[in-house]
Amino acid sequence: MTARLLLSLRAPQALFLCGLLIATSCGDSRTDSRTDSPAPVRAPAATAAIDAWTEPEIALLESLAIGALQPPPPQASNRVADDRKAAELGHRLFFAPQLSGDGRVSCATCHVSSLLFTDGRKTSRGLADTTRNAPTLVGSGHSPWMFWDGRRDSLWAQALGPLEAGAEMGSTRVAVVRHVATDPSLAPLYQQVFGSASGLGDVTRLPERAGPFGDSDEQAAWQRMTAADRRAVDVAFANIGKAIAAYERLIEPGPSRFDRYVEQLRAGSPAATEATLSDEEIRGLRLFVDAGRTLCLRCHNGPLLTNQSFHQVGTATGEGALPDFGRFLGIQAVLIDPFNCLGSFSDASPRQCEELRFLAKSHVAGEMGKFKTPTLRGLPRTGPYMHDGRFASLEEVIEHYRSPPAGAASMEITPLELDDGESRALVAFLSSLDGGVDLADPWLRPPSDAPSSAHR
Repeated sequence: MTARLLLSLRAPQALFLCGLLIATSCGDSRTDSRTDSPAPVRAPAATAAIDAWTEPEIALLESLAIGALQPPPPQASNRVADDRKAAELGHRLFFAPQLSGDGRVSCATCHVSSLLFTDGRKTSRGLADTTRNAPTLVGSGHSPWMFWDGRRDSLWAQALGPLEAGAEMGSTRVAVVRHVATDPSLAPLYQQVFGSASGLGDVTRLPERAGPFGDSDEQAAWQRMTAADRRAVDVAFANIGKAIAAYERLIEPGPSRFDRYVEQLRAGSPAATEATLSDEEIRGLRLFVDAGRTLCLRCHNGPLLTNQSFHQVGTATGEGALPDFGRFLGIQAVLIDPFNCLGSFSDASPRQCEELRFLAKSHVAGEMGKFKTPTLRGLPRTGPYMHDGRFASLEEVIEHYRSPPAGAASMEITPLELDDGESRALVAFLSSLDGGVDLADPWLRPPSDAPSSAHR
């Protein structure tokens, strides 16, 4: 990734769908989520014309198809990012409600596998309601920025935030480390991956609940600890995030009908393409890649259909006309995060932290109200959409871009000029992107001995 990911792309027309989000409902499913929609009905007389893609067009479609997806890039700040044993530990931690303050909420509460690791809610609910929609974890190992506002610069740093957030898992740093260091199924795995518990010694001598956040008693308990103990807890806490990230990097999208359509185009198999996408879906695909009509590709490109950047698309004002500052605050937060790439808990050298080194507070002013461009993969099962879940359906999202809110001239969108039939075609194509993930893979299901998280 390069520094250009931070810079906004000003488009003369609609920067389409830059705020589509993925969200979820509490619980987990053990069923296979790779459920395709019924085979489309094609109109034989129209097939030849509608499938008449040029060679450059087919090459463009191949760049968007899952066959172009490479493994997640190396994570220099996490030395165990691709360690299978670390992923095994992370798998257990991801589904462990014991890491929460009340023992009922896990990472899987807001990232449900059957919903593409979202939760189906407008905004997520852990111990209490939050103000943001839960994005999908599918393909998250490819992103240089985490959260809707990019306030963390790695999966492992992101994983630590909810553990201590009062409305999410509501635990404390010491409580999390104590549990991992004393649990008979977690402690041996931790030691295999990271060695002894980072010089903690007997963790039972530490306060049960203590950390730099939380209530006044928990913060006071943290301050009473020695500097050496606080440091050792911070190291172990960072390691826990790194293990969770190693697991999350395994969550990759499966092939959709769109991907199979592209494969058959390249193979020159008309009969197969007829059974893959309907005429309406292909018309929507043509609109999606038409730079003169929609400019979708300015934000949604590559096999994950996201440029991994941030854009102002008219969603910065929330309910009650309250502003959501988005990337404006996200930049400031990631720069001061002690668990960022340049921090002392990172495994990277400073020269390997190019994205973070590029950021500066001088960039903040131009980032007001911008939010991260999400992947479009799995859209049918990841609504509601946008960072605050304001749109219940893809139809509502498209209508937002057809009729932007007042003040759109100062944003990155202008009205999307599509008639009703074209809008329906575009929605139809987006629905064909649902390839799911392989839930037959035991890595994506709760460990057999882990209690199911069903907190609502």
